[in-house]
Amino acid sequence: KSAILMEAGSGKVIFEKNPHESLPPASVTKIMTMLLAMEAIERGDLKYTTMITASERAKSMGGSTIFLDTGEKMSVNDLLKGVAVASGNDACVALAEHISGSCEAFAALMNERAAKLGMKDTHFVNCNGLDDDSHYTSAYDIAIMSRELLKHKDILKYTNIWMDSLRDGKFQLANTNKLIRFYSGANGLKTGSTSKAGCCISATAKRDGMQLIAVILGAPTSK
Repeated sequence: KSAILMEAGSGKVIFEKNPHESLPPASVTKIMTMLLAMEAIERGDLKYTTMITASERAKSMGGSTIFLDTGEKMSVNDLLKGVAVASGNDACVALAEHISGSCEAFAALMNERAAKLGMKDTHFVNCNGLDDDSHYTSAYDIAIMSRELLKHKDILKYTNIWMDSLRDGKFQLANTNKLIRFYSGANGLKTGSTSKAGCCISATAKRDGMQLIAVILGAPTSK
């Protein structure tokens, strides 16, 4: 339905198709969740080693999860891995509640950050991208927030993982972004799919010093 190709350094748009159409982004939403987490770490409000206790709400999440149990403690490091690699809806909720106190307060923070970045086609109502008529963004806006997230080089340690594990090897992770394994230079960033959103991706890759961001929304298949 829409697409954009942007050079990350300058923000120059190389290709676009309906770049400002507001569409459901599914889990590509999590780029903003990861951005807010990385900014909290940078400010010193959060540490990679901080242990977060999962709530009943985190456990109740459907879709892609890392199967957090109520009361289970997990480090920010492992939660970020759960978000970036396995697209864990529950991991997003755990981070959101810890950073802002509630998912609703975190969604307000997401919208505030989006406004500061000049994301005019966007409105978030949750931290993970589960379908909601009031939750939408555009290919252009996703490229903008992807570009901002890429400024935090440490995030690539997570988005670049092909396979890993949590809970001392008991829970296996495989990246939902197949480009990480099959495309030379791929280093992120986030996939998403729901019946309403179709297949979506913000794909990032770097070759010969040039970092590109390609966003596709509403594709019929992941291929």
